Amino acid sequence: MKILIGNRNYSTWSLRPWLVLVHFDIDFDDELLQLSGPRWRETLHERSPTGKVPVLIDDDLVVPETIAIIEYLADKFPDKAIWPQSMAERALARAASAEMHAGFLALRSNAPMNLRASHPGKVALDVVAQDLHRIETLLGGLLARSGGPFLFGHFCAADAMYAPLATRLRTYELPMSDVLNEYVEAIYGLPAFQAWRAEALKEPWILDDDEIDVIQGTVSRGTLA
Repeated sequence: MKILIGNRNYSTWSLRPWLVLVHFDIDFDDELLQLSGPRWRETLHERSPTGKVPVLIDDDLVVPETIAIIEYLADKFPDKAIWPQSMAERALARAASAEMHAGFLALRSNAPMNLRASHPGKVALDVVAQDLHRIETLLGGLLARSGGPFLFGHFCAADAMYAPLATRLRTYELPMSDVLNEYVEAIYGLPAFQAWRAEALKEPWILDDDEIDVIQGTVSRGTLA
């Protein structure tokens, strides 16, 4: 089994299923397809049905899209408890994951994941206020229900879906409650996340489209080093 991923520093969708694979001790290889450089778009289209990452390859089966990959892994390894065990909690976990997949667009657009960076104060709070309020309501409610440290007590697929959010909150030092801060700490303390982040910090590549200074127009494209 192999998963094709993008740059670890920036690729939120690659991070999510990779965390599931590593945390649940599933045997796999990974291959990084850079999201910049000569012919990078052509390479993605040659290797991925959607022209995007991640992509899971299991023998002759090719599965694109993060949630589809996670669901496939949950079906293939039912003993791993990738989703919560109770039907009610699985429903809540899938609902939260779907909301992450389709929502929080202001936060995702204005505060891109950048594990190497620290940009306190660079995101206008009025732009992301509605998303931050919903995050506090949703995640705070799930954490109160489970008692933490993860959304359903133990790490599951829903936490993998929200791991990039934790990095955004920390990178831009966005306001959060003590409960949410403890959740961010739990994500950062997860051995699988630490392994991903360690590799991300070694990457030399810069993606202008995911750098806040370029997005905000304070730095010209191609000038970051």
